[in-house]
Amino acid sequence: MKTLLNTFKMRNAAVLAACALAFCAPAGAADLLQIFRDAKANDAAFASARAALEAGREKLPQGQALLLPTLSMTANSIYNEFDVRTRTGAGSGTWLNRPFNSNGYTVTLTQPLFRMQNWTQYEQAEFQVGQSEASFGQASQDLIVRVAQAYFDVLASQDSLATIQAQKTAIGEQLAQAKRNFEVGTATITDTHEAQARFDLSTSQEIVGQNDLELKQRALQQLIGRYPESLTRLQPKLQLSPPQPTAMESWVESAQRQNYSVRLQEAGYEIASREIARNRAGHLPTLDVVGTMGVTSVGTNSLNGVGNDQKFTTLGLQLAVPLYAGGGVNSRVREAIANQDKARADLENSRRQAAFAARQSFLGVTNGMAQVRALEQALLSSETALASNKLGYEVGVRINIDVLNSQQQVFSTQRDLSKARYDTLMNGLRLKAAAGTLTEADVEEVNRLLGNS
Repeated sequence: MKTLLNTFKMRNAAVLAACALAFCAPAGAADLLQIFRDAKANDAAFASARAALEAGREKLPQGQALLLPTLSMTANSIYNEFDVRTRTGAGSGTWLNRPFNSNGYTVTLTQPLFRMQNWTQYEQAEFQVGQSEASFGQASQDLIVRVAQAYFDVLASQDSLATIQAQKTAIGEQLAQAKRNFEVGTATITDTHEAQARFDLSTSQEIVGQNDLELKQRALQQLIGRYPESLTRLQPKLQLSPPQPTAMESWVESAQRQNYSVRLQEAGYEIASREIARNRAGHLPTLDVVGTMGVTSVGTNSLNGVGNDQKFTTLGLQLAVPLYAGGGVNSRVREAIANQDKARADLENSRRQAAFAARQSFLGVTNGMAQVRALEQALLSSETALASNKLGYEVGVRINIDVLNSQQQVFSTQRDLSKARYDTLMNGLRLKAAAGTLTEADVEEVNRLLGNS
């Protein structure tokens, strides 16, 4: 067996060297953590979510403002003109024009004492801030998943292209050997035609692979505004760890409590519940403290020819009692009750979706790890089979198509193994996102799996 493997390694040194170069990261390559931090600074969707968070936090001071006093001032300056006629006993008198200015200002202070709508709206504002924070938390997790997916998509596309190119090189060598054998009469033309057909197909697949890689690179560029020259790859001898805790239901319970979509819907339900009370408060009276202070100045050319200045101050309670609003208040209460039912259903749906996502991702991690182990063993078996077929072809007990099929199996297994590793890591990130615990620390943990060590 060792002789067969040594023969395989010696005769395919050029192909394996090409694969090694394609699957190793050059010095100075960007890693996942660097790409993620660039995306935090440059991704437009994340910037939008950050601005939405800042806007949402303003709901709380707006709600507080409904409970605090308001102070306003009005001022006026009015030109007045009167025509006055003094009558005499014998007939009409003469009209006299008497213009004058009147000026004044009034300062009004209003302090709500009892406005149930305002108190309820203030409580809603707290949950609205919670909604904004949950939305931003979801956006932060989505950014991690999007960055990691785009990163590993590029690596997977590079692996696929490298596999196609390595396979094309190997087929090219096999084609040349088939032609030589045909020329000396040790093989039929069929071997040459089969190798040529495989070579032409690999050329077509190479074009498709190059196009796919270009698209994956552009998708990564969309996140960070540029495309790095190269990306750091996974370590060659990667050891994947199972999710902790190892029980699926623990992740499901966490998802039903902490998932950001669930938090968002919980806040929405609380807001909808308080909206009922806010609308019912339309039947209640309101009570305010109202104080005013003002000055009025009348010009000296008034009717009596004497100007005057007045100062006034008032302080009192103002009670307003709603009597009838055309049924609008009752209608809004019924609307709020229906919206509460909708919010309750949306909350239950989000919990079920979070539980399903946690189960799906958990199975993706555990099954992915099993698939990786199986593919690692399959790769060793495929390499041994290829060495055996190449040796058999040389001694005449195997035909060219056997060697080509074995080569294709080796390269396909290499590609599938890399893809399985990427998918398993992605499912691990999605599992933590479903549980609402995905943070930059998890990006750093995955990032430690990259490199040549």
